[in-house]
Amino acid sequence: MPELRLVELSASTIVAVNALTLKPGQEQFVAPVSYSVAAAVMNPATTWQRVILDNDEVVGFVQANFDPDAEGEFQSILWRINVDADDQGRGVGTFAVQALSDEAARRGFDHVHVIYEPGESGPEAFFLRVGFEPTGETQYGETIGIRKL
Repeated sequence: MPELRLVELSASTIVAVNALTLKPGQEQFVAPVSYSVAAAVMNPATTWQRVILDNDEVVGFVQANFDPDAEGEFQSILWRINVDADDQGRGVGTFAVQALSDEAARRGFDHVHVIYEPGESGPEAFFLRVGFEPTGETQYGETIGIRKL
C-alpha cells in the first residue's frame, strides 16, 4: 500500500518532477512540467502545485488554478496531472484528484473542471473513473469535464 502525501513544488523536488516518465503514446497529451512552473510564477496567488510522494519518492505532480474572478471553467480547474509511468494504476492519480478536490472545497468551490484532449492513450478513461463528467468541448475540440464536490 503506498504512503502517499503531497508537498509543495520546491527546488529539492523539481528535478525529479521533470524526470517523470510517461507510458508510450501519452507524451502527445502532456506538456512538459516546466510549463507548469512558469504558470505558477505568472499567477502565484491562484496557482496550486503539489508534488506527490510515495514515502520520499516523487511519483507525480498535480496543478490546479483556483480563481473566483476567472471566467467559467477557469475558476476551479485541474490543469495538469502527471503520474510516473511505473506508478500508474496504483491509486496515485486518484489520490491527487481527491486532494485537489479537497483543496477546491476548502476554498469554497463546489466543483472542479478539467480540459483534456480526447484520443487513444489519452486521459479520458482516468478522468471518467475519478468522477469527471463531460460537459462540452472547447473551440479546439478538447473535452471539458466537471467533477462536482
